[in-house]
Amino acid sequence: MKISERIKKVPPYISAEIDKKVADLTKKGIDVITLAIGDPDIPTPENIIKAMEREIHNPAYHRYPAYEGSYEFRCAVARYYSKRFEVELDPDTEVMALIGSKEGIVNTAYAFIDEDDYALIPDPAYPVYKTATLFAGGIPYTMPLLKENKFLPDFTKVDKDIAEKATIMFLCYPNNPTSAVANKEFFEEAIEFAKKYDIVICHDSAYADIIYEDYKAPSILSAKGAKEVAIELGSLSKPYRMTGWRIGYAVGNNDIIKALGRIKTNVDSGQFTAIQSAAVEALSGPQDSVEEFRRILTKRRNFVFKALKDMGFDVELPQGTFYIWASVPKGYTSASFAEYLVDKAAVVVIPGNAYGEYGEGFFRISLTTPDDRIDEALSRMRKLKF
Repeated sequence: MKISERIKKVPPYISAEIDKKVADLTKKGIDVITLAIGDPDIPTPENIIKAMEREIHNPAYHRYPAYEGSYEFRCAVARYYSKRFEVELDPDTEVMALIGSKEGIVNTAYAFIDEDDYALIPDPAYPVYKTATLFAGGIPYTMPLLKENKFLPDFTKVDKDIAEKATIMFLCYPNNPTSAVANKEFFEEAIEFAKKYDIVICHDSAYADIIYEDYKAPSILSAKGAKEVAIELGSLSKPYRMTGWRIGYAVGNNDIIKALGRIKTNVDSGQFTAIQSAAVEALSGPQDSVEEFRRILTKRRNFVFKALKDMGFDVELPQGTFYIWASVPKGYTSASFAEYLVDKAAVVVIPGNAYGEYGEGFFRISLTTPDDRIDEALSRMRKLKF
């Protein structure tokens, strides 16, 4: 059996590897607590479930869905953008349904990367940006996200020769894994850079509504000139706890949306329309469950932050996402510290280097674990010597 060269270039997906490790330890009778994966433990809101129960009986929805997504769903996304970001979108030309934003990342890469094209990729970052580039035959070019620059890429440090050969740039704010946030001025800087070098921006905005206190994460589309070069990928997975439903959207530049659509019509048949109808209820219905989820996450964030600080970790209080990004203790690498926690406390975190070279020296904790299990994990960590 011959396996393609592109598969050989791509490492195993980190979440799948963690799931396997947890399963192996559990089989041995070990009580493992995972603080690794960003998969909300709070159920999908009841109004969304009821909408799904109702819509699933519509026989029209049992046939193939519209490739670009149902008109009702696209209109709901447009209304959400108008209300949330004061960004106006044409549902016919500037909105497309996705089978989750992860799918959108990969298919956007296929739409804009040819063999040996460069893609500008932040590091540390969600691994799919790099793997999508490799699948498309492109060359990943690292933009370091450094603590001293608030985990924002410095566009002045991008090699000009590489920028000339780049066709796409991936960004993500609020950021996974660092929890960093970006303002409109940063997006405007990114847009000017993209215009100068004729680069498409693909902004992963999965955590736009996982925010704390008075902070409001901006859309890149609210920045001047964004629709000339950018699309934004959104997901209902995080705020509405719909990770298993696989529903998201791409919005922005019409030509980019068209190119993405050309790929999608040839590789998938769209998302089940009943799921899209339930997503309409999520976006257009009561938002009190999102506020309640934020309150739960705020409590967990504050609790974990204080506990880590008390244990001597170098950590900052995040304004967005449901992750805590902290420095490992002296004498440890990211990997050795993560291994130490598993071996000595049966607590799973993600080592920062799993997100790239510049993630070395950090680890990530997810807040999507029940309160009592977070408390137990931290209690186990307090008993260790770092």
